Amino acid sequence: MKKILVAVISLFLATALHAQELPETQIKDVNSGKKVSFNQTFEKGKVTLISFWATWCVPCKKEIKNISLKLPEWKKEADFNYMTISIDEARAEGLVRTYAISQGWTFPYYIDANSDLKRSLSFQSVPFTIIIDKNGKVAFTHTGYEEGGEAEVWAKVKELAAAK
Repeated sequence: MKKILVAVISLFLATALHAQELPETQIKDVNSGKKVSFNQTFEKGKVTLISFWATWCVPCKKEIKNISLKLPEWKKEADFNYMTISIDEARAEGLVRTYAISQGWTFPYYIDANSDLKRSLSFQSVPFTIIIDKNGKVAFTHTGYEEGGEAEVWAKVKELAAAK
């Protein structure tokens, strides 16, 4: 029953997200310390995979680790970008930075310290994954993570990256 409820909620959120423009909500680039509009973090004409996470979320960290291990192989097959956005509070920014460095992240990582973006996108929990298509529209959303779940995400990224 729980899985059905999660699927229905995910479908509802996906439909709602697909209908909206990407918000201009400010997030902070943890490396540079500069704030940037969420809708300006995407490269035009390129698919972007985004993992929302938190330092206290074990499934989030597992998902990002599994994706980052596969990124070199995936990048050979499809042209896309990957980034993460932490929903930790502002006081945890140092933890976000330290964790990302300790994991050797070479992709961009941001923090949504006041949960403004989380509210703008209307999701409740992490891990939360979004794929933005080449036209800058939400093409896919997924809540939660189970070991191997990145395969579904990868299939969608590949499909969208191949689309004209």
